[in-house]
Amino acid sequence: MYEKILLAADGSDNSVRAAKEAAKIAELIPSPYTLEVVYVADFSKAKNDVLHSQGKEELELSRRQKILPIEEALKAKNISYEVTILHGEPGPTIVEHANSEQFDLVVIGSRGLNVFQEMVLGSVSHKVVKRANCPVLIIK
Repeated sequence: MYEKILLAADGSDNSVRAAKEAAKIAELIPSPYTLEVVYVADFSKAKNDVLHSQGKEELELSRRQKILPIEEALKAKNISYEVTILHGEPGPTIVEHANSEQFDLVVIGSRGLNVFQEMVLGSVSHKVVKRANCPVLIIK
C-alpha cells in the first residue's frame, strides 16, 4: 500500500481533480501516511512574481493562494497533508523531489496538451512519468 504520496499541484482545475483522486487513495490507507502537496515555483515565471510582489511574505501568500482549492478539496475529505513549495522547472523538480524523498506514488493532473504541443514543449506529467522511480497516476 502507498504510505508516501506526492500530489503535484499548480492550482489548475486539473490539479484540483488530481487532489480529489489523491484524497480517495488516502482514505483507503490506514494511518499513518504522508500526503505532500508540492507546488513548484517555475523559474521562468518566478522573476515576474518577485518583481510584482511587495515582499517575501506577499510572494509566499500568493503562491499558497494558488493551491487553496487543492487544500480545500483535501480538507473536505479530512485528509491530513503538508505543503512544500519548491523552486525550479516543474517536471525535473517534481521528479527530483519524488525520487530523493522516496515517495510511493506521484499524483499529477494532465493539462491535455495536443500531440504537437506535447512534442514541442513536453508536458510536465510526461516528464514525471518517464523519470520518476515510483508509480505515477495522471488525472485528466
